[in-house]
Amino acid sequence: MHIIQHVNEIHSSPELIYRPRWLGSVLRAALGDHPVVVVTGPRQTGKSTLLQHEEPFSRWRYITLDDFDALRQAERDPSALWAGVDKIVLDEVQKSPALLSAVKRSVDQKRSAVSFVLSGSANLLLMGQVSESLSGRAVYFTLYPMTLGEMEGNSAPDLLAKFFQRDAIPEGAVPITMDPLPLLARGFMPPLLTLSGQEAATRWWEGYIATYLERDLRQISQIESLPDFDRLMRALALRNGQILNQTEVARDIGLSQPSVHRYLNILEATYLLERLPAFARNRTKRLMKSPKIYWVDPGLAAHLCGHFDAESLAASREVGGLFESLILLHLKALAQMLVPRPRFSYWRTTTGKEVDLVVEHGRKLLAVEIKLTTAPRYQDAENLRVFLEEYPETEAALLVHSGAEVKRLHEKILAVPWVLLSTQSS
Repeated sequence: MHIIQHVNEIHSSPELIYRPRWLGSVLRAALGDHPVVVVTGPRQTGKSTLLQHEEPFSRWRYITLDDFDALRQAERDPSALWAGVDKIVLDEVQKSPALLSAVKRSVDQKRSAVSFVLSGSANLLLMGQVSESLSGRAVYFTLYPMTLGEMEGNSAPDLLAKFFQRDAIPEGAVPITMDPLPLLARGFMPPLLTLSGQEAATRWWEGYIATYLERDLRQISQIESLPDFDRLMRALALRNGQILNQTEVARDIGLSQPSVHRYLNILEATYLLERLPAFARNRTKRLMKSPKIYWVDPGLAAHLCGHFDAESLAASREVGGLFESLILLHLKALAQMLVPRPRFSYWRTTTGKEVDLVVEHGRKLLAVEIKLTTAPRYQDAENLRVFLEEYPETEAALLVHSGAEVKRLHEKILAVPWVLLSTQSS
């Protein structure tokens, strides 16, 4: 059965059926060793829903600072919020950074007897007071938009672990295929699953952007001009998957470079956009050093680019970068299953040779090239072969595509359909 049809059948009712998130098992495991677990991510990715549905968190005292009374108490007498209990979920904690000092005191006074899960829509590590309060006490995770596998109710595949361990992936046709373009046009936020069609998704994204501009930004930073910020978002969406040149962006939209820099930091702090650093080890080739930018949800980037359906996307020059965002989203979700957590970068030489993603797990390397094609060819892996020549210690290389077949292109290069990032390979 075509996956997109199955997804629509599951979520055709107006009530959202909770789908377990891959991160749930990781959070439960982390609680055994850390008194504070922090879950952050973009607004509407389902952080509150996860913590209200997944065991054991669903049985804990749940406090959200979206509630005005709770927020006022957090400012005046925070420890009273969890008086009498030792298992606490605190949601939207970025609204009251001072609350973290009370969490620190509770943890230090009865470290083995109290557990906190903190969640929020801003990167708490970028808030000085927060990171100082929780230093040595907390472990951090990000809840990304939903993967295709989570929509389907699949358990997390072990594809990344298999490649780092050099396990064999069976070649041949995969049982399920799908066109990624309808999903790219719709997006991956959980509320989108209940909507009836693409027009409803477009209206949802319009509301999401308006809420983000009017509510979240005003809480996090003083923005001189919301129209300027909106223009910046749309300019950056058109550059999704490209190397960032802040001077060029500032010139194109008529903003000062310091303003562009500050606004970029805000987009990154609220998890809407991320900068992918350049990969570098001591080698002979001259490499690019500027980061690439990716929107965390490709559906948001597609909307900001003005593409509101799969047909428009298919004819656009942005579609390749949006497919890269889709793959990065799935790999980032899978990466949180591994310990230590892999790091992501890209590789590009000054002569133009480029590999879309380099995944580092300790000292192990996995190179990933992403091609929106249903029929990957030997020449599509040219840059991967160049990377392997430069870094022969690389464990494996992937060519992720939109087709239906696992195909070996080199001793270390395997072409894999993107759906394997959401389903078990065997």
